[in-house]
Amino acid sequence: MAKKKVKRDAGGVSRRKNDDSKGFAFLAAFLSIIGFVIALIAKKDDDYVMHYAKQSLVIFIADIIVWVVAIPLMWIPVIGSLIIFILYVVIVVLWVMSWIYALSGEKKEVPLIGKYARGLKF
Repeated sequence: MAKKKVKRDAGGVSRRKNDDSKGFAFLAAFLSIIGFVIALIAKKDDDYVMHYAKQSLVIFIADIIVWVVAIPLMWIPVIGSLIIFILYVVIVVLWVMSWIYALSGEKKEVPLIGKYARGLKF
């Protein structure tokens, strides 16, 4: 029977997260702003959970920005609707990617928003 390889950092500590951290990270990603608040209250000291909570917050902010941008775009007959649709599809894809990454057990950055989430300090 093959042994399961576990990635370790420079100190030899496993980088895989336990189920509790993965569960809270998934909730933070799935529940968006509510999940962020839950993670901030319950798991502020867990770096893994806060990594995905910050990304969830940035996705939420991006969704608000898309919503604000969509208001004037809806007045452009066909192209405006197409742009709004594409922007919302991108937001949903990033959101679903954050769920998958949160359950992976490794800290991964969601494309386009990861660098902004990294800059948040909580």
